[in-house]
Parts: sequence; C-alpha cells; structure tokens
Amino acid sequence: MRIVSFLGVLAVAAGCRSAQKTKSGGPSPAQVPAPAPTQLPATASAATRDSVTLERERYVAEVRQEIAGKENLPASQVFKNIKVLTDVPASRLLGIMNIGFGKSLGVSCTHCHTAGEWDREEKTQKQTARDMFKMVATINNELLKNIPNLKGPNAIVNCTTCHRGQVKPALNLP
Repeated sequence: MRIVSFLGVLAVAAGCRSAQKTKSGGPSPAQVPAPAPTQLPATASAATRDSVTLERERYVAEVRQEIAGKENLPASQVFKNIKVLTDVPASRLLGIMNIGFGKSLGVSCTHCHTAGEWDREEKTQKQTARDMFKMVATINNELLKNIPNLKGPNAIVNCTTCHRGQVKPALNLP
C-alpha cells in the first residue's frame, strides 16, 4: 500500500494546549483534543453545510480510505513532508486539519495543498501555516503562562481565536 502524502500544517494549531512539547517541538498528542465528529445527525441534511465544508469532508474521507490500517501510527510514518504534529496519530491529524485549521479559516484543503499531492510545497500558505503554528506554540507554551490573573489555569489561543472562520484574521470589531 503506498504511503499517502499529506501536509505540514494549514495554520495555527487549533486545540493546541499549553504545557509540554514532544521531541518534534509540537504539543504532545494527548494535548491535542480529538476533533469533533464531522457527521451531522441523520435529521440534518447535507444542504445545511456549505460547499467548502463538503469539499473538506470529501478530501478527508478520501485520505482516510488511503491510510486504512495506519490510522494510529504517527503522522510522520504515514504521510510525507510532515514538519509539525509529527507524533500525532495519522487519523487525528486529518481531524485537526479539517476542523482545527480548515474550519477555523473557512477554507478547504486546497488553500494550502494540491489535491492528491498533499506533500507538494508550491503554495506559500503551507509555510505560513507552519510559521503560525510555531507562533501559537510560543504564545501557549511561553507567554500565556506568565500573565498573572488569567481566568483559568490553561488559557490557550488557536486558529479560531483570531481567524474566526476567515482567512484574514479579525483585526477590527464591527
């Protein structure tokens, strides 16, 4: 069975928790929450989902089929060109990409990737995503823990914190 190519990272790691890092420099797999199920209840119709969401779900389903039997292996052993989240199980990486990054930015997989050739590097958005992942890790692992009087012991930021479902981060309030 061929090894499926996939990406580096779409953007800032949604669900990235403060605390420890793995050897690869990213959060440990236990710190990255499992993605929410992408299926809607039987009563909801596909028409209630937008075309971008449907496209993301289609790509994720295709890749899940290609990695069948390897879902629990580290992403770096299943996909090519993984530079962050290398220790996360392959199936969890797909969920993080779909919900954590794609939904947080309101984009499909092809915003950063070439469909079917996920490891290719020609889109600059892919490296921007990796850089923003590092930015979020720095904020969560180094900066937030040093701010006194934050509400709660595990304050975090993620893609949604700034992007709110849009490619361009929210810079102004309406």
